[in-house]
Amino acid sequence: MTDPIRERHSMLSGLRPVLSEGVYVFCTARQDTAGELLKDALGAFKEEEGVTLVLSLEQARAHGFDTDMPMRRIVLNVYSALDGVGLTGSVATALAEKNIPCNMIAAFHHDHIFVPEKLAEKALSVLLNVQQRAKANAVNE
Repeated sequence: MTDPIRERHSMLSGLRPVLSEGVYVFCTARQDTAGELLKDALGAFKEEEGVTLVLSLEQARAHGFDTDMPMRRIVLNVYSALDGVGLTGSVATALAEKNIPCNMIAAFHHDHIFVPEKLAEKALSVLLNVQQRAKANAVNE
């Protein structure tokens, strides 16, 4: 595996955003009941108020969670360093400028962007544009 990328411009020009299959829902469960749900979760984060779980739409429905905000996941597919600066801010800003809300999860190897299902294709287009602009700027420098 290659070394993680830390420099903002390199992270942006190296983006290879991919819209993943599936629809997800952010849910919250009490810490004493979250354990059984963890096996089904794409991701989880323990907070003071409870455990946030990212479940598939089907799993969320099966467990009786509110599914009014279905999300799609875009994987950035750039091996960004955990201490890299600017990727999250640049991506969130680009989406915000197009009025697209996002929830970002930085995992060890990649960053994952969750956007409302109805805006997923538009969000992917915005992120591809960010990558193309970063590449073009590299050529012009």
